[in-house]
Amino acid sequence: MDKLPNDPMMLFSAVNTLLRDNYHSLDELCDDMNIDRAELEKKLAAAGFKYDKAHKKFW
Repeated sequence: MDKLPNDPMMLFSAVNTLLRDNYHSLDELCDDMNIDRAELEKKLAAAGFKYDKAHKKFW
């Protein structure tokens, strides 16, 4: 995840912005950026965020 911020709050913001502006799904973002989805979700879950597929963003 070298392409994304390490800080959980910055990561939360960056991922949601990318999802809103550039990607149709979390899978598409992870595939395109070569990011392990499970690792990303685990890191954001540790900060209290969970992915909502219906809204296409972390809450």
